[in-house]
Amino acid sequence: MITLLIADDHPLYRDALRGALSMCLDNLTMLEACDLTQTIQILEQNPDIDLLLLDLHMPGSGDLFGLIHIRKLFPDLPVAVVSGLEEPQIISKVLSTGALGFVSKTTGSAQIAQAVQSMLDGDVWVPEGYTDTDSEEDAEFAALADQISSLTPAQYKVLCYMRDGLLNKQIGFKLDIAEATVKAHITSIFRKLGINNRTQAVLIASQLQLQPPE
Repeated sequence: MITLLIADDHPLYRDALRGALSMCLDNLTMLEACDLTQTIQILEQNPDIDLLLLDLHMPGSGDLFGLIHIRKLFPDLPVAVVSGLEEPQIISKVLSTGALGFVSKTTGSAQIAQAVQSMLDGDVWVPEGYTDTDSEEDAEFAALADQISSLTPAQYKVLCYMRDGLLNKQIGFKLDIAEATVKAHITSIFRKLGINNRTQAVLIASQLQLQPPE
């Protein structure tokens, strides 16, 4: 029996993906999640999931943070990113973060099933025509992602708002928390990232091209 978790906030796409995989793969159990919080809850309750199909842009995920966070919490879980974006830079970052593959949402049903089976067999899957980017740049990104993975979701949001130039008071208003709590988050962010000022924090967030979760 194969157990997959489809994490995507669009019900129609989840339905289409479930239908495509059901027709092509036998002995298949599929679970569904619509945001990052629910995804993590299901993963905690179902330790035997064979593959997570993760949308980068569902609520709470904040671009790459969802993938980075899940890889930190469940390092042995095979994860495949499913996205409507196919830029080589994004695919490269996804793979550098430890994903087993990248599947475009424009991929046909038969090929999606082929991709899933390939990743279940332990192989890496990327779109046809994708070529590796600079390996040194990928290594630098992987190191940054590892640093970011130590942040809590709340600290990650604070980091993103710092990147956007918001003051502590404005961040507190955005997150509905006290300014003192924002300062405590920033202190923890500096410690975890091994930095000592906002400029360095903004540089890291900008290099990762992180977006705040919804």
